Amino acid sequence: MGGKHGKYAYVQRNDGWYVKVRVLKSRAENDPTRYIVIGPKRKDAPPTYPVLREDEVPEEVRKQLYEI
Repeated sequence: MGGKHGKYAYVQRNDGWYVKVRVLKSRAENDPTRYIVIGPKRKDAPPTYPVLREDEVPEEVRKQLYEI
């Protein structure tokens, strides 16, 4: 089962790990509440999910990526 309708994405951290996030489409692009970090971290992202780079998400979300 892959990602449906863009609800979920993986963010690639600078250390090479990927973290799963929930993307809320109704929020502004630069709003930190648009991304909800749900985990888990993985070494590779599934091919059916969109992948974002760490510098594409707001600073508050970047901090949460490393708490997992």
